[in-house]
Amino acid sequence: MRYQAAIGLEVHAQLLTSTKAFCACSAKYGAPPNTQVCPVCLGLPGALPVLNGEAVRMAVRTALALECTIQGVSRFARKNYFYPDLPKGYQISQYDEPFSLGGHLDIDVDGHRRTIGITRVHMEEDAGKSMHHAHVSVVDLNRSGVPLVEIVGEPDLRSAAEAAEYLRTLRDVLVFIGVNDGNLEEGSFRCDANVSIRPPGQTKLGARVELKNINSFRFVERAIDHEIARQAGVLDASGVVTQETRGYREDDGTTFSMRSKEEAQDYRYFPDPDLPPLVLDEAFVHQIRATIPELPRAKRERFVADMGLSANAAQVLTSHPRVAAFFEEAATLRGSGAKVANFLLAEVLRDVKTHGLDASIPIVPRQLAALIRMVDAGTISGKQAKEVYSKMVGTSRMPEEVVAQLGMQQVTNTAEIETICRRVVDANPRQADQLKAGKAALFGFFVGQVMKETRGAASPAIVNETLKRLLEVG
Repeated sequence: MRYQAAIGLEVHAQLLTSTKAFCACSAKYGAPPNTQVCPVCLGLPGALPVLNGEAVRMAVRTALALECTIQGVSRFARKNYFYPDLPKGYQISQYDEPFSLGGHLDIDVDGHRRTIGITRVHMEEDAGKSMHHAHVSVVDLNRSGVPLVEIVGEPDLRSAAEAAEYLRTLRDVLVFIGVNDGNLEEGSFRCDANVSIRPPGQTKLGARVELKNINSFRFVERAIDHEIARQAGVLDASGVVTQETRGYREDDGTTFSMRSKEEAQDYRYFPDPDLPPLVLDEAFVHQIRATIPELPRAKRERFVADMGLSANAAQVLTSHPRVAAFFEEAATLRGSGAKVANFLLAEVLRDVKTHGLDASIPIVPRQLAALIRMVDAGTISGKQAKEVYSKMVGTSRMPEEVVAQLGMQQVTNTAEIETICRRVVDANPRQADQLKAGKAALFGFFVGQVMKETRGAASPAIVNETLKRLLEVG
């Protein structure tokens, strides 16, 4: 490689409080424009901020989940800059005295685990939202003052793929601890990417280009890949990479210059005189630490080690906290994680709908556990279980009730199954000869024909044993 990339991500995650960071206005998404505002978030003269205690708890929970060290005393600062959607002319944030420092996040890319450093997690308020139309721009200040955590990553990422995986892993953590809904489309989870390149072996970082507010993992990956290639082209042509802020065009996958990159001194940070220092004692931190649930990585590893799941199955089942909780409850009721997981992955998940922290699952764990129990007992076959499941979807009916109503019963009579198997073998002599000659895949054909004749009711174990004997295959 001609150049090595150094990528650091700054993630802004909206905290799931009911009210804003420094006032009592609702923080709910989707209200009509400028209906969730007050003198504080409008920046009117004389209005004073009051810190949201629940936002502090969620921010501390975030920092602890990312292995950060909590600072006993921190301060809020005013970050001064002018945007039409920033009514006060400054943003309340934290700068040189944040409430947490020095965490990390482990990611897995192409089978390799990497530890990515986190410089700090700090609290701040969001700005409003500018919307641009053909001949006019308007501002919606509903989002102004919504509480955020900014998670500032070290420049430890080396590729666009690593950056995308970092974001996925981080979003999973925030969703599982219940502080953020992970919704990129609504802007509650968004990131800026700082990208630079340098010759391999050089320790000094190259000029840093910031890519602003990219709202999907795919676009983050494409934007970073394009920016690395763009910077390489500049250096190959003996040019100089300019430190700047660039936007991303989704339609053609390119970046474009927006403005020169601001430095800290450009924002004229100073302590906010209206807010006292934030003091977090050990008892408070200990109390918050106790609320942190098992994180996705630990849960996946436990599913593999204790329940016999494949790594891929564990990954899918921990993609959402409600799905993971559903699986665990059903597996506990049945006492068999692998069988519950197989049916959940093959049948149930296609009907699951998720939105943020909410998930709509069409049955409850005890229904699934009872269904798997009936299959294991030989009362119904696996194919019949799929039909029973389809009748339970969206209802409170238990599988026993559905089976009785449909008159289902698994065929276990060996003589009856042998009669059907002989009929199938006699009707397909060419396939039988090919199977005996070594075409092993044809055994599945015979099993399928028998199950078709019995409408899936025959015991698979007896069918397999009988066909092997009749066809003289091992």
